[in-house]
Amino acid sequence: MTGSTLNIALQNASNSSTVYAYITGQAIDNNNALVIMQADGKTPYYPSSPSSTGQPLAQNCAIPLGAPGSTATVTIPRISASRIWFVFNDTLTFLLNPGPGLVEPSISNKSDPNYNKTWGFAEFTFNADQLYANISYVDFVSIPLSMTLLNAAGNTQHVSGIPQNGLATISNALIAQNKSDGAGWDQLVISNNGSVLRAVSPNNGIVLNNSLFSTYYTAYVDAVYAKYSSTPLSIDTQASFGVVQGTVSNSTLTFPSVGSFTKPSTADIFSNSSGPFTTSTPGMAGLTPRLAAAFNRTTLLIDSTQPSTDVSSFYANNPTNHYSRIVHATNLDNRGYAFPYDDVQATGGADQSGAVSDGNPQLLTFAVGGIGAHT
Repeated sequence: MTGSTLNIALQNASNSSTVYAYITGQAIDNNNALVIMQADGKTPYYPSSPSSTGQPLAQNCAIPLGAPGSTATVTIPRISASRIWFVFNDTLTFLLNPGPGLVEPSISNKSDPNYNKTWGFAEFTFNADQLYANISYVDFVSIPLSMTLLNAAGNTQHVSGIPQNGLATISNALIAQNKSDGAGWDQLVISNNGSVLRAVSPNNGIVLNNSLFSTYYTAYVDAVYAKYSSTPLSIDTQASFGVVQGTVSNSTLTFPSVGSFTKPSTADIFSNSSGPFTTSTPGMAGLTPRLAAAFNRTTLLIDSTQPSTDVSSFYANNPTNHYSRIVHATNLDNRGYAFPYDDVQATGGADQSGAVSDGNPQLLTFAVGGIGAHT
C-alpha cells in the first residue's frame, strides 16, 4: 500500500529560466473532486463550480521550476487521471466550466489561448495500490521529458524521452517521409513564426485537416482481410480468453464465441476509438488493443500470430504509422506511447510504452528540456 502523499521532483533540464509546471487530476481521497496543485506545489486547490463557462482559476497554479539546472520538489495527494504539464517561456491558461469541469490546453483548437505556446505533458495515477506514470506522445511531441521512479527499496526505473534536439529530429524525419511517399506527414509539423512548436499525431492531424490520410490504409486493410479469408489469424488475448483464432467472411473478421471486427478506416486505425475499435464486449476488450497495435505497426501481413514478438518488424512494411516509427526511433530508449494501445507487447516482449509503476514509490522525478538526457 502506498503512502497518502508522494514527492515529485521537477528538474529544469533546459536553457530557459522560465519553466512552469501544472498538476491536474481527480482527488481520490476527496470524492474524486477536480484538484489542481497550487503554485507552492503543496496546497491542493479544489475549484468550485462556476455559473458560466470559460471562467479563470481562482488560484495561481503555475509551479516555477527555477533557473536552468534547478529542481523544485512538490508533494501531491492521491490523484487519478492526472497530468503534469510543462510550459516554456510562458504560462498556461486553464479554464473552468460548470461542474466544475476543467478546460485543458488544446493542440487541435487553433483558437485555444495555449495553441501557440511551447508545452507538453505526462500522465500518471497515484492510488492506494501503486504509482503508474507514462510519457505520452499519443496526441503530440513537443518538449523533451524524461522520468525516473525511485521506490522505497532504492530501486529505480527510468524512461529516457527524446534528446534536446528531439523535436527537430522528429519534424525533419516527418518532412523527409512525406517527400518519400507524399502521404502528408509534413502536415503533422506545426510551426509558429518559423519555429516548430510540436509534431502532432496522425489522429490529431486528421482533426486539423479531415482530408489528411483519408485512404492511407485502405489497400493494406483490403490485403489483410484477403489474407485471413483463407488462413486463420491467431491472437493471444493475454487474458481469460487465451489464444483465439479468427477468419474473414463477408468483409468481417470473426472470432467465434468472442466477437467480430469489420474493416477499419484509416481514421479508425490512427484513433483506435472509432469504427470497429469501439466494440466493448468482454472478448473484444482483449482483441481490440492487439488489433490496433498490429495495424499501426503493420505486422498483420507478415505474422499471423499477434501480438508479434519481433520488435524489429514493427513499422518495417508500408503503409505504416511513420509518426510512431519516428517517435520511437528518436526516443533514446525507443520507448513512449505513440498511439493509444502502444503498451501492447507479446508476453515477455520488450516494453514500447515508456511507463513506470511501483507499489511503494518514494520519489518520481521529471526532467524537462532534454539536457543530459540518457538511457
